[in-house]
Amino acid sequence: MALHAKAKAEAGFRFYALYDKIYREDVLAHAYAQCRSNKGAPGVDRQDFAEVEAYGVQKWLGELALALRQESYRPAPIRRVFIPKANGKLRPLGISTLRDRVCMTAAMLVLEPIFEADLPPEQYAYRAGRNAQQAVIEVEERLHRGQTDVVDADLADYFGSIPHADLMLSLARRIVDRRVLHLIRMWLECAVEETDNRGRKKRTTEARDSRRGIPQGSPLSPLLSNILLTDWDRELERRGHAFCRYADDCNIYVRSKAAGERLLTGMTTFLAKRLKLKVNDAKSACARPWTRKFLGYSLTVHRQARLRIARESLKRLTARVKTLLRQGRGRSLSHTIETLNPVLRGWVNYFRFTQGKRALEELDGWLRRRLRCLLWRQAKHRQGRTTMLRRQGLREDRAWRSAHNGQGPWWNAGALHMRDAFPKRFFDRQGLVSLLDTQRRLQRS
Repeated sequence: MALHAKAKAEAGFRFYALYDKIYREDVLAHAYAQCRSNKGAPGVDRQDFAEVEAYGVQKWLGELALALRQESYRPAPIRRVFIPKANGKLRPLGISTLRDRVCMTAAMLVLEPIFEADLPPEQYAYRAGRNAQQAVIEVEERLHRGQTDVVDADLADYFGSIPHADLMLSLARRIVDRRVLHLIRMWLECAVEETDNRGRKKRTTEARDSRRGIPQGSPLSPLLSNILLTDWDRELERRGHAFCRYADDCNIYVRSKAAGERLLTGMTTFLAKRLKLKVNDAKSACARPWTRKFLGYSLTVHRQARLRIARESLKRLTARVKTLLRQGRGRSLSHTIETLNPVLRGWVNYFRFTQGKRALEELDGWLRRRLRCLLWRQAKHRQGRTTMLRRQGLREDRAWRSAHNGQGPWWNAGALHMRDAFPKRFFDRQGLVSLLDTQRRLQRS
C-alpha cells in the first residue's frame, strides 16, 4: 500500500530499492500460498506442491530466498502446452516450474501496486476489484450518452508479439533497480521446452523470438501486458476519446462512422510505430455496436441499447454441453446433471447482466430436450419406453402409442408426450440449473 500511495502521489517517481523486498520471507510465503491456491500443473522439473511440502515449505522457500539474495537464481525452461481456442486453433501456454512461479508471484506482489497507480479507470483486465462484467456495463453506459458508433480494436497475437525492448523501457519509467529489471529480462528470454501429447520432452529451444512475446500462463504476464498498453491509454486520453479496454480488446466510442474509420487508421499507425504492435484487421472495425461483440456480450438494435448475449457465446455453450453429454452416455440422469450444473452455473453467472430473456428461455428448452433425448435412448426398446412413460403418469394407451410411433430420439424428445412426462418441474426436482431462473435470481440479488 505504501508503494501504491507513493506511485499515485508522484507520477514521475522512480523506485530504486525493490529487489530485497522480493526475497523477503513474508512476501515469498504469501506468493507460495497464492500459487498453492491457484494450483496449476508442474513445470519441466515435474515438481509439485506435495513434493515441496514433503521436503518442507520453509526450508524450500529459504533456499529460494538465498538464491535470490546471492543473485545466483536462474529460471528453468518453460514447458509449452497447447489448449484449444473457440475458433478451433490452438493457444500456446507456458508453464513455469513451481520455483519460478513463486518467484514471479513475489515480484508481481511488489510491482503491481506501483504500476496499478498508472493504469486508467477505463482498463478493466487483471486488476483487483475489476472484471469483464464491469467493462460490459461501461460499454452500455457509453452508448446511452450519444456515442452511437464503436471502434472495435483487437491486437493480433498480443502476448506473442510484445516487444521486449519497449516493455523494458515502460518498466524503467518506474523501476531503477537493475536487479529487478535483470530478473524480468531473464523471464522474458527464458528457453522453451516442447513436449509431445504424452508430456514427453521433444526438444528445448530458445524462445520463438528472443526479442518478442511473453508466455501466457505466467503469474507476471497480466501485469506486464497492462504496463505496455498504458501508452495506448494515454494516447487515447490525450486525443479526448472515451474508451473501454479489457487486455488487448479495446472499444473506442465515436459519434459517426467516418470519425471512427479515421480513428482506427490513426490507432493502427500509432500502435505499429510506437509500440511495435499489429492490429488484427479481421477482428477490428468501426461499426454499430449491435453488429459487434465485446467480452461475449453484444447489444440489441433498440433505440436504447440493451445488453444481450452474443451469438458466438451461445454457440460455445451448446457445443460444450454436447461434448459433456457425449462423454456421459450410459450414465444416469442425476450424474449427467451433476456434470452439467457447474458449467451452466458459471456461464449464467457471467452473463447475468443480459437484458433479454428469450435466449435463456430457448437454451433452457434445448437443454431439457437434450436430456429427454438421453432418457429416450437409455430406455432402449419399445417396452422399456412404454414402462418409462407410464411411470411418469401417462395413460397406458398413450404411453404405448408414443413408444411405438417409429420416430427417432430427437423427434420424441421434443414431442408432447415426452414434454408431459418430463416437464420443467421434473428437471427442477432433479436439480438441473435453469439459466433463466438463475439469471433472474442473480439480478434480484
